[in-house]
Amino acid sequence: MSAYFVVQATITDAPRYETYREAVVPFIASFGGKIVAARAKVDVLEGEHDTRPVVMFEFPSMEAIHAFWDSPDYVPIKKLREGAATINVWAFPGV
Repeated sequence: MSAYFVVQATITDAPRYETYREAVVPFIASFGGKIVAARAKVDVLEGEHDTRPVVMFEFPSMEAIHAFWDSPDYVPIKKLREGAATINVWAFPGV
């Protein structure tokens, strides 16, 4: 069953965050993740949203998301983001 991984970032150092992005996207792909929305503007139809764009990846499963997120090989990539952005991340299974 497909699963989805959504990221919202508050970027404080764009060049440094770009370095992280260039490293993490192919790493995510190695776990079967593919981008389905990039820097997408959210149209609020009801309720509230903080206006930050979102990036969404589709993975083959929740297990693949956790394998990526918990991978020891992700640790040095994640460090590239330190001081460049704060993020909110959500994962959920598809139907």
